[in-house]
Amino acid sequence: MTDYRIYYEDTDAAGVVYYANYLRYFERGRSEYLRDRGLTVRELQEQGYLFPVLRLEIDYKAPAVLDDLVRVETGIEELTGATLTLHQRVIRISDGKRLVEGKVTLACLGTDGRVKRLPRALLDILSA
Repeated sequence: MTDYRIYYEDTDAAGVVYYANYLRYFERGRSEYLRDRGLTVRELQEQGYLFPVLRLEIDYKAPAVLDDLVRVETGIEELTGATLTLHQRVIRISDGKRLVEGKVTLACLGTDGRVKRLPRALLDILSA
């Protein structure tokens, strides 16, 4: 879980979080999910693994607004040989309201852009 404060720069003209910013929150949530389990995106990259987004589904349920404290929750939905699918949600901490839910599928590629099997270290962490 990763907590974020909503700042003025996150909001649009209506004073709510601009919809595309949730994608940034999801990205940070995925990175912190790995970090919390002892592995970083940088380490994976240094080992020759890249994880571009293949597919993203997102449902906006309620807006976050200036000064809200929100939490990004991330969990594994599916692992295959060369992809991983994660379920993510953004929750407002003050009232527990679910604001955004999404499902993201990442591919595992080598630095040459070719499909690679998920690394054993990652599978071990995500399967635990």
